Amino acid sequence: MKNITQTISGKMKIFGVLFLFTAALTSCLKDNNDNVVPPQSALISVINASPDSQPVDFYLDNNRANNSSIQYGNGLDYLNAITGKRTAAFYNSGSTTKIKSDTMTLRADKAYTLYLTNLVATPDFVLLNDDVQRPAAGQASIRFVHVSANTPAVDVVTSTGTSIAPNKAYKEASAFIAVQAAKYTLQVRQAGTTTVLATLTDKDLLAGGVYTVWLQGVQGATDDVKVLTAKIQRNALFNN
Repeated sequence: MKNITQTISGKMKIFGVLFLFTAALTSCLKDNNDNVVPPQSALISVINASPDSQPVDFYLDNNRANNSSIQYGNGLDYLNAITGKRTAAFYNSGSTTKIKSDTMTLRADKAYTLYLTNLVATPDFVLLNDDVQRPAAGQASIRFVHVSANTPAVDVVTSTGTSIAPNKAYKEASAFIAVQAAKYTLQVRQAGTTTVLATLTDKDLLAGGVYTVWLQGVQGATDDVKVLTAKIQRNALFNN
């Protein structure tokens, strides 16, 4: 996943640079006094977590968000999007073959992540409200999202046994929790056991960083593409 950083108000780096307009809002709005009124915006990130998908394109209403096709296990970092009721859709890249679409309501000054999950024959959306807050000094924050459709509930712990997200079922997400900034090995375990299903090794959680870990893939898969895998995204990085 390519990360593009920009500084907002000199205090936070957040990822994404594209502004997605609705077809009716391709220019600035004006109030009754002809003063320019900027449209309200939200932030949205998208992840392709459908294990048998081809590369995909992501659309909001009639606007394609991605320049390059989105491979499985990758996505787009935060994009600015016009608020209100929007139609989100994934297509096979470069084609009119729709995988899934649905409407969602984006609210001003809120951040979201949308996951395309499950097999393409029975696709699901998982839309999360991202509470991106600045961690305390010397800390990072992290959450977990379960998007492996056939995998029962899991726990996420550090290799030393510290709990990050207990007993999360498919489509469930933990809240962001604070951890000391450091390098971590994170394990996704079958809930209530020490059976490790997926591991992220030596991931550096930076001070001021906000991170999401997700579980994708098919439990029991034997090929390298669909096998259960944990992935990590840095949602934001606040300056010290």
